[in-house]
Amino acid sequence: MRLQLAYRIIAMHHIQFPSKLLEAAVSEFSQLPGIGRKTALRLVLHLLRQDKSKVESFSYAISELKAHVKFCKKCHNISDNDQCNICSNPKRNDEIICVVENIRDVMSIEQTSQFNGLYHVLGGVISPMEGIGPADLEIDSLFKRAEEGSIREVIIALPTTMEGDTTSFYIYRNLNEREVLVTTLSRGVSVGDTLEYNDDLTLGRSILHRLPFSQTLNS
Repeated sequence: MRLQLAYRIIAMHHIQFPSKLLEAAVSEFSQLPGIGRKTALRLVLHLLRQDKSKVESFSYAISELKAHVKFCKKCHNISDNDQCNICSNPKRNDEIICVVENIRDVMSIEQTSQFNGLYHVLGGVISPMEGIGPADLEIDSLFKRAEEGSIREVIIALPTTMEGDTTSFYIYRNLNEREVLVTTLSRGVSVGDTLEYNDDLTLGRSILHRLPFSQTLNS
């Protein structure tokens, strides 16, 4: 069974495409995360069956996204303007900042409707194995925001992985020197999980019942 599967995989990689244009499109789609050549072929063939207007609309949306999408100058969230809708919302509590790894985490937390503060998107986590250090992330800009004096609390909402914990401790160690309360999510979020894979109820409760980060150092 395994041998047959291996043969099918090999055959897929050596498939003779009837069109170089088809092969080029499949190669581009297969570069997307989680998309293998078999799935890429299925997606491309699906697009070929669509009306020309639909394909042009799809292509236009991707082109416009790349050409015009911006990153909020304050929190680094994706935005259509220089400042995102969250940072520019006067009803949000600008004394509390939730630090997350990526934009998907912002979307996950917003889905819970349990957080009314602002965010800070790091754009990743510290990972020496991958050559990612603090200078490669939006960490210095976080410290600058903390130095402005209006921030009362920083919630660290990073994944409970080795890289996430390393980043969390690095941030805590630097913010601990300032008069800023540093908290973290309660352990309703499972160890090793990223935020986007937690249900809204669990994530929402983890935010509401957050605890001082210093307490996690003794656990």
